[in-house]
Amino acid sequence: MPPLNAPALPANAALLLDLDGTLIDFAPTPDAVVVPDGLRASLARLRPRFGDALAVVTGRPIEEIDALLGALPYAVAGEHGGVIRHAPGAAPERPALAELPPEWLDAAERIAAARPGVLLERKRRSFVLHYRRAPEHGTALIAAMEAMLAGHEDRFSLMRGNMAGEMKPVGADKGTAVQALMARAPFAGRLPVYIGDDVTDEDGMRAARALGGLGWRVQEVFGDPAGVRAWLAGIAAAA
Repeated sequence: MPPLNAPALPANAALLLDLDGTLIDFAPTPDAVVVPDGLRASLARLRPRFGDALAVVTGRPIEEIDALLGALPYAVAGEHGGVIRHAPGAAPERPALAELPPEWLDAAERIAAARPGVLLERKRRSFVLHYRRAPEHGTALIAAMEAMLAGHEDRFSLMRGNMAGEMKPVGADKGTAVQALMARAPFAGRLPVYIGDDVTDEDGMRAARALGGLGWRVQEVFGDPAGVRAWLAGIAAAA
């Protein structure tokens, strides 16, 4: 599907791209996603086109982005800003954030085990309950996570994503990731263009706009990830 409303990019743009639902299509489980043909080639051509100012900003751990895309992005912000690698080969940086109580992880395991089709995804500083394969459990899962969070909102937050709920510490999100990336070369001095598909991307969009750039929602501008990929392929071909 061709892009619907995407205007031309500023000459000094920096591309900050979400992964799931933006560059690649969703799958029943996070480890079942497929990198479509042509995407890696597009990213390889786009990075020099934008002077290395190409980053992936995602809820996934950095290690998973490396497995999917290798060294194609110059920078990667993972775990919703909970960890940032500013350059290839650089040591990942982690802001000081609250650690999840172990009993919450135990409770999350029990919640998932009691509902067939629900998947618990553990991250270093958060956990996700996915219900894409069992949407009938979504309301009960979110309610259970809200009950867990009650009284701890000063240190933790519950993010509702696409068929998932994620419990994470307060203090890092995709907006803070955009700000941190844009403060350093090769992004500094450029106009951020953030593209994402989910409510978890809204912080990134707002941060990009606040810095004078653009924040685009996939569904409104491109239609779907295939539209994003077609748009990127067109820019890469013209590079």
